[in-house]
Amino acid sequence: MSTEDRHPAAQVRLRPPRHRVERRAVGWWSAQAAILVVPPAVVLAVLAAQTAAARPWLLLGLAVVAVLGIPYLVVMPQWRYRVHRWENTDDAVYTAAGWLRQEWRVAPMSRIQTVDTVRGPLQRAFGLASVTVTTASAAGPLRIDGLDHRVAAELVERLTATTQAAPGDAT
Repeated sequence: MSTEDRHPAAQVRLRPPRHRVERRAVGWWSAQAAILVVPPAVVLAVLAAQTAAARPWLLLGLAVVAVLGIPYLVVMPQWRYRVHRWENTDDAVYTAAGWLRQEWRVAPMSRIQTVDTVRGPLQRAFGLASVTVTTASAAGPLRIDGLDHRVAAELVERLTATTQAAPGDAT
């Protein structure tokens, strides 16, 4: 019996995952970005309109928020959609994520300890969910954001059934 026959995880290779996240994730990421960018811009604009003495500094702050925030609002959601991928097979879960710092991860089924689903209020508004796959890895859990909530539920069921049947102790 070879080492690969005894250790199925040895057969798992890092490769790009096949599935894109849900297209609605772009709207979710845009809404998250707007929540971060719009309030400071509004506060700075209102204060600049009401405070003549500090107006130049407040307008400078508003310009900085606009110069950094507008590209973040426009580019980041589209870029994340292009990068984020996921896939699960009988052997492993594959993810690709990030927008500035991109990361590919693979978690062999025998290493999975828990599988969780998260649906915050904003995610529910977009019909989305996130799945977190916790492994016995120092790198931390794999997170798949932007899944349709039904796909996420099916994925959690499938992963739970597969990991229960996988040999090994997830350590």
